[in-house]
Amino acid sequence: MNASPGRSAEGSWLATAGRPEIVRRSLRIAAVVGTTLVAINYTDRFLAGTLSSFDWIKMGLTYLVPYCVSTYAAVEAVRGVR
Repeated sequence: MNASPGRSAEGSWLATAGRPEIVRRSLRIAAVVGTTLVAINYTDRFLAGTLSSFDWIKMGLTYLVPYCVSTYAAVEAVRGVR
């Protein structure tokens, strides 16, 4: 069976990224890495009570980035094995 670019016979990249084991692993990594980075970058403002709305958005992105990187790496590893 021929697969179009970005797709394999077993499913799309997004379908692989949505596999429960990949999602769980990426969430764990994002929790650890994101929390570490938030602690490093925002503890002083948190303790001083000077966090702005924009800081809260940036903290959310701080968790999103390691989740995306971990998911990408896991999907590429799984798809490369096939």
